[in-house]
Amino acid sequence: MSPAMVHVLDDDPAVLRSLGRLLESAEYPTRLYDSAFALLDAAPDISGCILLDIRMPDLDGREVHERLQASDCPVILMTGHADIEMAINGLTSGAIDFLEKPFSEDRLFSAIEAAMHQASARRIQDVASGAADKIATLSPREREVLEALVRGEAHKVIAHRLGISARTVELHRARMLHRLGTRHLADAIKLAVLAELAGDAAEQPPQ
Repeated sequence: MSPAMVHVLDDDPAVLRSLGRLLESAEYPTRLYDSAFALLDAAPDISGCILLDIRMPDLDGREVHERLQASDCPVILMTGHADIEMAINGLTSGAIDFLEKPFSEDRLFSAIEAAMHQASARRIQDVASGAADKIATLSPREREVLEALVRGEAHKVIAHRLGISARTVELHRARMLHRLGTRHLADAIKLAVLAELAGDAAEQPPQ
């Protein structure tokens, strides 16, 4: 996965260069595309957000947007006045925003910041979900031991509370680390915290 950046697609070379200079002057990592196919080829490996011009000669902007949805990258549509209805339809299909040309720098930067925030939240949730999947592979006893270790309990304290020997606690800890694919307790604790984050997010009511 490439570093998060602003990916810009516009078939007008002058507009593309102008946007590239503006974004780079504002210190946004930026990658420019002059064709829909170039962006679609790169899409599986990109992260950040996408500025997408609706009027494209090789592919209709709506079709490009539909194909980009698999990339999980927030999309900001760029449109002329005649394409406002198309842009609104894009919002109902998952675009995060649309910018009517000509747009101000402040409007552009505000949309990008919102998109980057959404992209960051998605990445965090993806990591948290992956951690939850790993934690789910543990046996009930291994999870008990991990939860106790997260609380900072010593092996003897865990053994006394669970009614098992300290040696058995060590065995459960070793198996737990092996299942999680790490040798370090700190990594296991981080996974446990991330898994809890995923659980909290799942319990949140829809906005």
